[in-house]
Amino acid sequence: MKKIRKAIAVKAISQHIKEEIRKSPIFKELYELEEQKLNVVKWIVNYRIKNNLTQGQLAKKARVTQQYISKIENGDFSSIVTLEKILLFIGYTVKIQAVPLSHRVKNSIERLIGAKHRLQLA
Repeated sequence: MKKIRKAIAVKAISQHIKEEIRKSPIFKELYELEEQKLNVVKWIVNYRIKNNLTQGQLAKKARVTQQYISKIENGDFSSIVTLEKILLFIGYTVKIQAVPLSHRVKNSIERLIGAKHRLQLA
């Protein structure tokens, strides 16, 4: 019974995400960014598991703190330089690329931000 409820919930969440992506350009861009971050986290965690390392051991080898490994594995990417150190150690690199939005997406985002700003002033 729990498995059925869980499957129904997962399907409902997936459907909701698809609808939000279709409706909101901001949501779509942020969702795609989170997916990219999740992939980086997977690379780091998989490396640790494959090499039987704790966060502390990886941190020592990559010359960062264990706390920063923990933050990265929780999706907190506050320092690109430290992230780069970890990724270089495990055989990856960071590629930062600014990609222009389509005019339609840019205009939608500007309208949404403007509407939120007007609400905050009220």
